[in-house]
Amino acid sequence: MQSIYRRLGAALLGAAALLAAAPAAVQAQDLAPNAMVEKVTQDVLGEIRSNRGVQAGNIAAATEAVDRVVMPHINFPRMTAAAVGPAWRNATPEQRQQVIDEFKAMLIRTYAGSLDQVGDLQVVVLPMRAQADANDVLVRSEVRGGEQPIQLDYRLQKTPGQGMGWKVYNVNVMGAWIVDSYRSQFQKEISAGGIEGLIQSLRNHNRKPS
Repeated sequence: MQSIYRRLGAALLGAAALLAAAPAAVQAQDLAPNAMVEKVTQDVLGEIRSNRGVQAGNIAAATEAVDRVVMPHINFPRMTAAAVGPAWRNATPEQRQQVIDEFKAMLIRTYAGSLDQVGDLQVVVLPMRAQADANDVLVRSEVRGGEQPIQLDYRLQKTPGQGMGWKVYNVNVMGAWIVDSYRSQFQKEISAGGIEGLIQSLRNHNRKPS
């Protein structure tokens, strides 16, 4: 059962944590971070319950759903940079984009097949403590529906200018930050073959039959 909750956390992140776009009448960037997480989490559970392609683990359907409803609410470049670590600073713009694209594809392929298992669960956002002018906050929540509640926390950053609003850049599932988990994997590939080695490893993983 705990593996299902880990997959839910990743799904809610962005292949891993699905966050649905708010309706035009109430834009997500107009909401407080905890209210935004609560609203869009409920929206994404509705997406999972209603999208038969996503329920079936269809990679194309999951990719379309992620691009349509997830990415506007994820600071994916920051998330990827944190997972890559120091090597990100020396990567070219082209290499960075390749890592972003392959990392997103890997997350989708990894977790698409488990989304049908989360439709009956509930995510309850807990009261938040943060200064009114904070630009980086922690939103805590619990996944309910099993034997006991499971911790599911979000790190969000307020982004200015175009695309402004609160964006998720990490998720903590049962005490494990997902970005940190991938950082340890990425460092092995980077140590062996540099940033190009990481790109090739991700690409090879994503080209394997489902």
